[in-house]
Amino acid sequence: MQKNNEVKFEVLHLPPTNTNSLLVSCGNDAVIFDPWGKASDWEKVLLERGLKLRAIYATHGHPDHISAAPALAKAFNVDWYMNNQDNYLIGWGNELLDMFGIPHIHNGYKEPVNIINGNIEILPDINMEIMESPGHTPGGLMFYFPKYQILMTGDTLFAESFGRYDFPGGDEHKLYESIHNLYEQDLDDGTYVVHGHGQDTTIGWLKKNNKFFR
Repeated sequence: MQKNNEVKFEVLHLPPTNTNSLLVSCGNDAVIFDPWGKASDWEKVLLERGLKLRAIYATHGHPDHISAAPALAKAFNVDWYMNNQDNYLIGWGNELLDMFGIPHIHNGYKEPVNIINGNIEILPDINMEIMESPGHTPGGLMFYFPKYQILMTGDTLFAESFGRYDFPGGDEHKLYESIHNLYEQDLDDGTYVVHGHGQDTTIGWLKKNNKFFR
């Protein structure tokens, strides 16, 4: 996607290729967003690239966005972060993990650290704006990197549609409100958008092609 000195953003599709995960690295340090798949596969990626995991972030608590998070956090002794309104979803959906041959998130997992809207530095020279976006789940978040003009929407918004709101805790009104609030942010049209699933887009593309992005 984009490289600036030693800063790199990569959209990865670990098997089974279902979710758009994001690997952000600066030198030998790395942060993972929405780690779908097996923790062991993520460990191989980090080892092969000589990266040291510093933290894990999740846009929301559905299993296809956090399946590897607790085990990875424990293995590397790092924190993983998610809005605590979605904590009840951890472990929910183990049947979905069964379908893909992914290990269950068992009781006794390492719990996430709560995050809310605000600005933080995830790695040196990489600042991130946390944007609350409830609707798909109560604690849904989006992550925006202003210096690099990269936005991660999770399942709030897709290329031509939006996330479901019929799962436990979903709220149609709040989802539309979250999408509208993002639109009102008036981000630059060239902002690169990584969705939870499907093709990546830009803010300008969404304005022209996603009828719900209003």
